[in-house]
This record gives sequence, structure tokens and C-alpha cells, in this order.
Amino acid sequence: MNHLLLLNFGLAAYLTGLIWTVQLVHYPGFARVEPAQFAQFHREHSTRMSWVVMGPMLLELGAAGWLAWQGMGLSPAARWGQLALVLVAWGSTFLLSVPFHNRLARDGYSYIAIDGLVRTNWARTLVWTARLVLLGYLMW
Repeated sequence: MNHLLLLNFGLAAYLTGLIWTVQLVHYPGFARVEPAQFAQFHREHSTRMSWVVMGPMLLELGAAGWLAWQGMGLSPAARWGQLALVLVAWGSTFLLSVPFHNRLARDGYSYIAIDGLVRTNWARTLVWTARLVLLGYLMW
């Protein structure tokens, strides 16, 4: 079980670092892209970011489910709570972030959509941070 906990911690650390970078640097930078260049910028962002995010997110989902199922040495709240945090991150991704990205892909530069993306991304940022803290506590 120590290896499973370590795997989950590593994936959470990666995704937490990534989401903080996206939240504080990358998404706010969208507003600085010239509107005439935005469609190409966003298309490239979406393609490249998919490679950086989707694999680790899928691995994290599987590892979190495995930990919830096999983590008999952990409290039920910790076992299922860490999985719930992953599911909230996924829900926030597909219910909040993806629609904003779709809007930007369809309509091009929109300060309102960019601002909405930045504001709603705080949910994912805080959820992944909470999961990392929880897993760090469990490892300690």
C-alpha cells in the first residue's frame, strides 16, 4: 500500500504544480494575446496541453480508485475522500473549463470567456491542492 500511496502523491504533486502554473501564469496570459493571433494560439495551447494533462489525469483517476478500493489501512473518509476530490477535479474540468475552452475555440478572443476560465479554474486549483495535502498527511 505504501507504493500505491506514493504513486497517488506523485500524480497529485504533478497535477497540483501544473494547475498552479496554469492558474497563475498561463490562463491570465491568454488576455495578453493579440486577438488576431488568438485562434492559432488557443488551438496550439489546447493540443499541447492535452498531452501534458490527459495522461496524468487518467492515471490519477485509476490510482485514486485503486487506493479507495485497496486502502484498507486508511480511514474510510481518507480512502473515499481522496477519490471524491479527483472526481470533483474531473467534474470541474469538464463542466467549467472545457465549455470556456470550447467558447474560445469557437469565437476566438473573448476577455469575458478568459476571465471566466481564470475564475472557475480556482475550483480545480484548490481541489488538487487539497488532495495533495491530504495525501501528504496520509504519507506522513
